Amino acid sequence: MNILIVGSGGREHALAWKIAQSPEVDQIFCAPGNAGIAEVATCVDIAADAIDELVAFAGQNRVDLTVVGPEAPLSAGIADAFEAAGLAVFGPSAAAAEIEASKTYAKQLMEKYGIPTARGRAFSDLEKARKYIRTMEEPLVVKADGLAAGKGVVICSTRKQAQDTVKQMIQDKIFGDAGKTVVIEECLTGEEASFIAFTDGTHIVPLPASQDHKRVNDGDKGSNTGGMGAYSPAPVVDAVMQQKIMNQVMGPAVRALAAEGRPYKGVLYAGLMIDKDKIRVVEFNCRFGDPETQPLMMRLKSDIVPLLRAVVHGGLDKCRIQIDPRPAVCVVMAAGGYPGSYAKGAGISGLANVRRMKDVAAFHAGTAAKNNEIVTAGGRVLGVTALGDDIVKAISRAYKAVEKISWKNIHFRTDIGAKAKKRLSVAPAVGIIMGSDSDLPVMSAAADLLKRFDIPYELTVASAHRTPERAGEFAETARKRGIRVIIAGAGHAAHLAGAMAAHTTVPIIGVPIDSSALSGFDALLSTVQMPPGVPVATMAVGKPGAKNAAVLAAQILALSDPELESRLVSYKFGMADEVNAKARSLEG
Repeated sequence: MNILIVGSGGREHALAWKIAQSPEVDQIFCAPGNAGIAEVATCVDIAADAIDELVAFAGQNRVDLTVVGPEAPLSAGIADAFEAAGLAVFGPSAAAAEIEASKTYAKQLMEKYGIPTARGRAFSDLEKARKYIRTMEEPLVVKADGLAAGKGVVICSTRKQAQDTVKQMIQDKIFGDAGKTVVIEECLTGEEASFIAFTDGTHIVPLPASQDHKRVNDGDKGSNTGGMGAYSPAPVVDAVMQQKIMNQVMGPAVRALAAEGRPYKGVLYAGLMIDKDKIRVVEFNCRFGDPETQPLMMRLKSDIVPLLRAVVHGGLDKCRIQIDPRPAVCVVMAAGGYPGSYAKGAGISGLANVRRMKDVAAFHAGTAAKNNEIVTAGGRVLGVTALGDDIVKAISRAYKAVEKISWKNIHFRTDIGAKAKKRLSVAPAVGIIMGSDSDLPVMSAAADLLKRFDIPYELTVASAHRTPERAGEFAETARKRGIRVIIAGAGHAAHLAGAMAAHTTVPIIGVPIDSSALSGFDALLSTVQMPPGVPVATMAVGKPGAKNAAVLAAQILALSDPELESRLVSYKFGMADEVNAKARSLEG
């Protein structure tokens, strides 16, 4: 089949690189492309927003599928134009793409359908916006409503800065029409993550979580950019958090758009702020992220073409994806001065040396070919991406590749992946073990509460019957790994908690799970009836038991942790406040 890719950045190069690996593909075109994309595709001199020309080209060249990279042509209706011409296209309609094109629309949609997001309001009147700012706590966030190439979000440390920012957007028009309406929001705290998923409007197939680095300088300092680097997976999104994101964000968003008469087909990107057990949506995007796509394509072992085709023609519910377990890190090499003014046309050296490195790719973003030389042609020039056996090795390999590349006046961050290293360096205090992955919906109640208490945990699956060696090893090595309490959940005969207790002196908390015709009573009796000298603290059946297991684990740990004791006290007061609030509502 023939495929046309629309766009010219690092995202499009990563997609072209991955699509070129498919045995189903005969020829790849890219409009307009760049010097790197030209190595795997035929570049066509048509701008990404020249929709009529792109439709004509696809028809004339028997293109079987067009994959749209940037948000601007999607928002302008490129998918609608292709479909009207009877041409297959991967990307949402203009109506569905409004979830990115208008932050006001996205905010209204989230509020209407209960998708968690920041508190805020939209304004097109400068004085009303200023009045609202005076009611907000510092810091706060001002967003241009429309598309601003990833630079239309300003985190304002003071109300004065927010006042100045809304003036620049609404009155001075620094972002043109994109800023004629602004959204003013509370500033969310936590750690950001990017969550990208394929969807055909009904079914959703997620990619692994990733994390972007928006600020231009180390330590998340300086101006916002289109992205200075990314890595995947993002440790802040574990299996429990992924399930929560699917249940609270991705599923509701896809269903909401369908209910609004805007069925969404393509990739849906949720930019998230994660604070302990809470998720809130920072933004939705209607396309693959850039630079997140670079590490994601490096990790995607499956052929991407059947996924793209299933989104367009159906069958996504039958698709399964295979992911390389190794992490990937992308370091963006930019022109000095970016995201402000910068020079173009500098010769790039060292690309051939990087090409010889194993598990490394230099994805081109802003490059051009001139006189048989690759030169800089944009702010973000390259996305140097590497796989490694762990995050430390992936970071090291990516920066070794960066060192081999040079041109006049380079800028790049030196701390891409640092948050992942820091998070992974914290030893788990609690181990959560389940007899089957089908127990995750129950055991996530324990994990959620541990997140709320800010207690690091490790979660895994092992069976006392099918993998007794794995279960025993988990218990025997728990104390060495820093684990001081184990929560074991299992159904049916439920010998897992007892098996744990037999292999360690770490306290064991058992959670019986309802997975049989006996409504969990078989698991309850199996868990509670331990022989003398092998104690297991047994909770109630199901989610209430899992939740109580987490509270008990926290109470055990709090005996030697005053800060955790304080969080437990606050939790107890919070439960009392909820009951009192319900009583007041009943009493009128």
